[in-house]
Amino acid sequence: MQQHCVFITGGTGYLGRPLITRLLERGHEVHALVRLGSDKKLPTGCQPIFGNALDSKSYAGQIKLADTFVQLVGVAHPNPSKAAEFRNVDLASGQGAVQAASAARVRHFIYVSVAHPAPLMKAYIQVRSECEAMIRQSGMNATILRPWYVLGPGHRWPYLLLPIYKLMELLPSTRAGTTRLGLVTLEQMCQALLLAVETPSQGVRIVEVPEIRVPGGVQKVSTV
Repeated sequence: MQQHCVFITGGTGYLGRPLITRLLERGHEVHALVRLGSDKKLPTGCQPIFGNALDSKSYAGQIKLADTFVQLVGVAHPNPSKAAEFRNVDLASGQGAVQAASAARVRHFIYVSVAHPAPLMKAYIQVRSECEAMIRQSGMNATILRPWYVLGPGHRWPYLLLPIYKLMELLPSTRAGTTRLGLVTLEQMCQALLLAVETPSQGVRIVEVPEIRVPGGVQKVSTV
């Protein structure tokens, strides 16, 4: 297995910490962007890079050693009332990350987007779609993952919806939409991200909920 040098933004967050742990266990080198004082939240063995995710100039010079960039910055617990935050945080950090990674000639850019279209969260989906468009325009090889909701510690209330999901997946009229907007677990997301790092794409690879749920699903997705 080829070892990678991975630069991660959002490394102290919900997805970031467990992903970093898995990457280190697999022997990869990991550098994580953090604010001063937040480095204590990183798993042991991860190299902190001090900077501001909303100001790519604060960290752009530290990317050059990495062959993989993982962009995980985003507003916590997104909901429709946070439309302004989505643009100020998710869009700003995404735009800066794409520009900095492209300038550093990163070989593979990984971005966690969101499943779409969907009847809710239009502002959130719009911002994530804009970031996807920037990635395509950059010309970088990229993997874009599109989960809808990630179940895990502190994110468990949708478990109550699982019986409804199962029923709707059985009905032909609602099966496609329900599958696309299905729930994934934190473990499934981390495994999908790990596999994305270890199997870089050539071109742009879009990984939807069905592929996130299946072990090895990332590898089965064709690139465009």
